[in-house]
Amino acid sequence: MIVKTLLAAVVAGLIAGVFMTAAQEARVVPLILHAEEYEGKEPAATVPGTETPAKEGETHNHSSLNAPSFPTDILAALSPVTPAYAHEGEHEEGGIMFGMSRFSGTLLANLVAGAGFGLLLAGVSVLIGHPVTLSNGALWGAFGWLAVHLLPAIGLPPELPGFPAADLGDRQTWWVATILLSSAGLYLVALRPEIAAKIIGLVLIAAPHLYGAPQPTDIASSVPAVLGAEFAVAALATTLAFWLVLGVVSGFINDRFARAA
Repeated sequence: MIVKTLLAAVVAGLIAGVFMTAAQEARVVPLILHAEEYEGKEPAATVPGTETPAKEGETHNHSSLNAPSFPTDILAALSPVTPAYAHEGEHEEGGIMFGMSRFSGTLLANLVAGAGFGLLLAGVSVLIGHPVTLSNGALWGAFGWLAVHLLPAIGLPPELPGFPAADLGDRQTWWVATILLSSAGLYLVALRPEIAAKIIGLVLIAAPHLYGAPQPTDIASSVPAVLGAEFAVAALATTLAFWLVLGVVSGFINDRFARAA
């Protein structure tokens, strides 16, 4: 039965990955392409603590434009807002990922992310003894979205290329810790009947935000803030759709396997 559960998770993840790619092409990609039009333009920034304009050619050391490190590639590959959208190297000969186009790289990354998240969802359901079914699949997907996307986005919202960002290692550590604490907190709040467990769950959910997400010291950017806000909303909306599709399809396939058994 576990093999069938994992198989259902992979199939559902691949379907959700294809759906995610279509949703991103319709809503997220146009915003990224628009933001890239501002690339290379200097923001009207000043050196902190002075009234002296930033020197020409001076860049933000921790900008989201910086080339990702190997851990970043791993973490980004697990996110439905995939590294295939990043513009680093896209103008180099051979494309941005193994010689593929932006769309092909995005599709591949979303398929990998979908299968990975599907297996993660199935593993958690088996571990806690609450199988994913058609009746609760949307709820599973909603909780996955809360833990992986919405709650971390309170401190670190999705970023457009060109937006300043804090140190990469600090952001990764906070992001992973927030997902783990949020997942544990949601489990205690939603599935444990004890009042004390629910209180502890709320504390776990709030803890990383009380601590605070790492933020850049200089927030100047050539990309309009309204464009960044629109991108964050679009990214969160498409990831919500991704998780709902993942949960519902997983539940549907699990139900079919259960009836066939």
